[in-house]
Amino acid sequence: MINTVYAVRLLQTVACIVGMALLLWSLGIPTFISNVEAASLTLVSDTLSDSDRGVVANHTIRFTTPNGVMASSSIAVTFPAEFTLPGAGFDFNDLDVTDDGTEILLGSSAVGSQWGVATTSSTITITTSGSNVSSSSVIVIEIGTNATSGATGDSQITNPASAGSYEITLGGTMQDSGATRVAIIDDVVVTASVDTTFTFTIGGVATGTAINGGATSTTGSSTATSIPFGNLVNASTSVMAQTLAITTNATNGFVVTVEQSQNLQSSTGADIDGFINGAYTNTPTAWTPPTSVLGTESTYGHWGLTSEDDLNSTEFGSDLWVAASTTPRQIFHHNGPADGVTANSGSTRIGYQAQIGNLQEAGDDYTTTLTYIATPTF
Repeated sequence: MINTVYAVRLLQTVACIVGMALLLWSLGIPTFISNVEAASLTLVSDTLSDSDRGVVANHTIRFTTPNGVMASSSIAVTFPAEFTLPGAGFDFNDLDVTDDGTEILLGSSAVGSQWGVATTSSTITITTSGSNVSSSSVIVIEIGTNATSGATGDSQITNPASAGSYEITLGGTMQDSGATRVAIIDDVVVTASVDTTFTFTIGGVATGTAINGGATSTTGSSTATSIPFGNLVNASTSVMAQTLAITTNATNGFVVTVEQSQNLQSSTGADIDGFINGAYTNTPTAWTPPTSVLGTESTYGHWGLTSEDDLNSTEFGSDLWVAASTTPRQIFHHNGPADGVTANSGSTRIGYQAQIGNLQEAGDDYTTTLTYIATPTF
């Protein structure tokens, strides 16, 4: 009889305990029969934007939480003492957090759907708000200027001054915890050298070649070393040309100028002056014949040049001319490497035109020397 009573009372006690536990569970209150064991975070990584010693870097921390994160729990990211967190001004604007790809609203405190962010000299603590993070969720935390949701981050963490492997831990009041490592190393300096190259060639131009949109094509053939105008005839223009080609790897390109040793001059002392009428015009101008004013020798005949190169502008427009002069005149220019072929950057043509009036002094040996100077800038 005593054993029966004891057994009945024991069963009543067990029933009471089970009933109470079921009631608490139905109300959402944790009990000793609802126990979730802590687990290790999985797939934990921290990708640095720069792994060099002592430099600032962005961090992209990624992990999967097996048990999820309960509402109002914290995720604490703790850096070794060798890292330097920014301090003043380092706040939620310097972080982005996503939960399975969904951006989380961040602020200085956890309220509503907003998660709170607090920092110390070694730890960043992120406190969740009223919603749970599901189990097996992938959490990504971006720290630094890579945080661009809302405001863009303007503070970065400074790497340790010494090379080595450093452990970064993840914990807080969330159920799971874990750690990852980053390697701080010296940058690898890669060096190389490239020899300078520069070639400048002059070529002849055949008879009948149109030059810079001029009305008169070349009236004779030139070579790399000669421009033979031949016999100049009153009121007729004579046109010659040469091709200039530059091949170079100069970073800042090159400039080519031309200058004459003197006017086209005969052994008699007579000369053919610079375009226009001996004025040595340096602003590209449409071609005009010499005026041939008796007693004004400079008007008896003149000669000049034009360039098909655009000189990075429209300086030498179609059929515009300047005087040949003893002062170097820029005729070809480019601001980078050149291949010796492409027009306006590696190749161009320079035209020369001479015209006399009926007063130009006779002579069969008018001559001058042209000097081209090509200057690269590496």
